[in-house]
Amino acid sequence: MADDIDRDTHDHDMTYENELKVDTSPMVRISIKEYDALRDQAKEAGKYITDPSLISIIDKLEELTRALRKHIVRKY
Repeated sequence: MADDIDRDTHDHDMTYENELKVDTSPMVRISIKEYDALRDQAKEAGKYITDPSLISIIDKLEELTRALRKHIVRKY
């Protein structure tokens, strides 16, 4: 029974063997100046709607609103 525990522990330990060998090749290094420019650009992009599908929906809402306004009769 002691062999089973040792083997299970060894097998479990082997699952961690590649954790120290992290491949950093997909990482990109940029300067602080470039990072700040990208961060500012992202902040600015958050202020505007740029997604074409959302723009299309908003345009359609505007069109429908104009059509509905033609049928509004206000009595004062």
